[in-house]
Amino acid sequence: MKSTPIAYLFWFFCLVGFCGIQRFYTGRYWTGALWLVTLGLLGIGQIIDLFLIPSMVREANLERRVDELESGRV
Repeated sequence: MKSTPIAYLFWFFCLVGFCGIQRFYTGRYWTGALWLVTLGLLGIGQIIDLFLIPSMVREANLERRVDELESGRV
């Protein structure tokens, strides 16, 4: 299970230059790579992620649960 506080911790790493780690954590690899290359879309994307992180974590957890149900690992 993904954790919202951990995702916010990864979001905070942008202050030291590692933008997009929160997106990799929540399974959004393509946009994570984009954030990493563009420094969080020049900071604008990082500010947007401040508000989107809870929904990204919730979606990642739901996808994991669906995968578990489909594979029969309940």
